[in-house]
Amino acid sequence: MQLPVNPFKRALQQGQTQIGLWLSLGNPYCAELAAGAGYDWLLVDGEHAPNDILTFLSQLQAVAPYPSHPIVRPVEGTPALIKQLLDIGAQTLLIPMVESAEQAAALVAATRYPPRGMRGVGASLARASRWGRVDGYLERAEDELCLLLQVETRKGLDNLDAITRVEGVDGVFIGPVDLSASMGHLGNPGHPEVQAAIESGIRRIRALGKAAGILASGEESARNYIRWGANFVAVAVDTTLLCRALADAVSPFKDVMSGPRGSGY
Repeated sequence: MQLPVNPFKRALQQGQTQIGLWLSLGNPYCAELAAGAGYDWLLVDGEHAPNDILTFLSQLQAVAPYPSHPIVRPVEGTPALIKQLLDIGAQTLLIPMVESAEQAAALVAATRYPPRGMRGVGASLARASRWGRVDGYLERAEDELCLLLQVETRKGLDNLDAITRVEGVDGVFIGPVDLSASMGHLGNPGHPEVQAAIESGIRRIRALGKAAGILASGEESARNYIRWGANFVAVAVDTTLLCRALADAVSPFKDVMSGPRGSGY
């Protein structure tokens, strides 16, 4: 059996812009629905959404038959959690709150088997190797792994060049909301100072030969980020889309609803 190819990593290496969707509902049925919508990648969020190893697994399985590539964001970048995510078959990880080159190097090591790293060796028990059926998995696993690091504080931005240069880092994702808070503009990622920092950060990442990513709040901001050089951009969040669609569906009927729950039937 062949090692599964990582199409997202290949696309970034070829300079292709990849458009994504944030998945925060924590549900495999919803993940599968999104997987058929045409996005290049889907971010399965474990930092601000109610996901654990089993729900990550169920969503990876739900998305697997579709072209959209799943990216997993754990709540933190601990070696034990990274080991579990890789073993269940995640090939692309987005690690939040990275602030130094030393932290970046430790995260790279957590995704590599010895002697190049410290990933625990249990491939024969894991979905990633198809339970030992993938030929040469131990020797070739890292070829199809994609490590993305999230920079979202002033400290991280100050160390951005050093973080980006770390060997084994495939891309850097700028977190606009936390960055705005760190810069003294809580809840206002559109502030000109924050946007200037984002533009500078994207251009620096790309100048160093790595992929640059971000989550946009709308089409205009997404196109701005792409123009600045971002080449993996999430353009929507599933929970936001659902909230908007639910409100839009009931809005025309407010005139016949006698109460907030429509109890006048």
